[in-house]
Amino acid sequence: MKPLKDILYKAGILDVFGSTDTEIVDVCFDSRKARNGSLFVAVRGTQADGHGFISSVVEQGAAAIVCETLPEQRVAGVTYVRVQDSALALGQIAANFFGNPSEKLKLVGVTGTNGKTTTVTLLFQLFRRLGYGVGLLSTVRNQINDQVIPSTHTTPDPIQLNALLSAMVDEGCTHAFMEVSSHAVAQKRIAGLRFAGGVFTNITHDHLDYHKTFEEYLKAKKGFFDQLSSDAFALVNADDRNGSVMLQNTRARKFTYALRTMADYKARLMENQFSGLLLNIDGQEVLCRLVGSFNAYNLTATYAAAVQLGESKMEVLTALSLLAPVEGRFDYVASPANVIGVIDYAHTPDALQNVLSTIHDVMAGQGRVITIVGCGGDRDAAKRPVMARIACELSDQVILTSDNPRSEDPAEIIRQMERGIPPTDSRKSLSIADRKEAIKTAVTLARSGDIILVAGKGHEKYQEIKGVRHPFDDKKVIEELFKSGN
Repeated sequence: MKPLKDILYKAGILDVFGSTDTEIVDVCFDSRKARNGSLFVAVRGTQADGHGFISSVVEQGAAAIVCETLPEQRVAGVTYVRVQDSALALGQIAANFFGNPSEKLKLVGVTGTNGKTTTVTLLFQLFRRLGYGVGLLSTVRNQINDQVIPSTHTTPDPIQLNALLSAMVDEGCTHAFMEVSSHAVAQKRIAGLRFAGGVFTNITHDHLDYHKTFEEYLKAKKGFFDQLSSDAFALVNADDRNGSVMLQNTRARKFTYALRTMADYKARLMENQFSGLLLNIDGQEVLCRLVGSFNAYNLTATYAAAVQLGESKMEVLTALSLLAPVEGRFDYVASPANVIGVIDYAHTPDALQNVLSTIHDVMAGQGRVITIVGCGGDRDAAKRPVMARIACELSDQVILTSDNPRSEDPAEIIRQMERGIPPTDSRKSLSIADRKEAIKTAVTLARSGDIILVAGKGHEKYQEIKGVRHPFDDKKVIEELFKSGN
């Protein structure tokens, strides 16, 4: 329990009605979780407005209410606090309630369209190898040292987030690395956190279903860097033309990394094979187990961030060579018939182009590329024809299939993708809505030396259809098909 007055520090208070000495047992913004002694924060969300549930949480025993608009009827004994922005206040309140754990860690956030998960996971692996207690917050999993905690969102809500960071502190972590999604910035989920640094990977066409325009999407990413303090570092990809935009107006110390242009941290890709990458980073050669030019960027960002956190360059480079690939990111398996299956989370046009370009670089003209790709439902529809066009341009055979259709009709999503296929490529494309059948067809069509790319779901172990998550694992499916000889 904590006094309300301590929890409200820096929350942007406009008015208070009632006592701030009230003891608070927990904080919530979901009315269903309110109980005796709770502080309820009424947030205006995308699905519902928390202000409409104030009377019900008071009946459930809530001791205090934080809101933007005070209810007409106030109950005696309940403290009502009016703030300018309740979403912003929630972040600060959650941080205060859990003892501001981000101030007790070196917390680094990574944002960008592609590469977030890989970069934070590499940083987590790296600092574990360097002997630190480390926390991870990612799309694939949350982790506290060796303890794995399932992940439901790229960036959790402020209460979950601060609870996880607090648990990391309790378990002796000194560092934490987290993905920072554009949604999280726009919805102020990272309010109240203190970051030691921020990393920008890249930005391409994505999430326009939520942000509506690319400018708004860019603004959300930039908003993370605008929040950094003067003692933090801001590290951006100088090869992305929007990297410099991220650095505008930030108070943080500014640094760049790149493969093609001048930068504070410069890398050069020397070899790219299925066995790994040979890189020259800051004049030193290092052989890494990851594959693809996009991973050359992720590895360089990892190196640069570690150096900014005060680690020895040579120790970081040595550890970098030992890091393992991230699940569902250019994850590959080989069949007895000499066919390679690549499983990758690529679900944006840029990511799909990157992974296909990497496959061609590694193959060097040997064998064919068969690509299985779909697009998620209830997400940015504008990228669907673009994804299909890119797949056709860079593949010998394309099978359009279902991804996570969610509430949409899989056949309609595929029809939208088909509109992006040029007439000259129509003969090399198939449409098979059943994802398992699509993978099975690809395996049947493949010959020795071919590569099958299964794109879009990566690490996910489910397929979401009409609100239900059905077990489905791309890697497991293709492994079983390889073993059975189908």
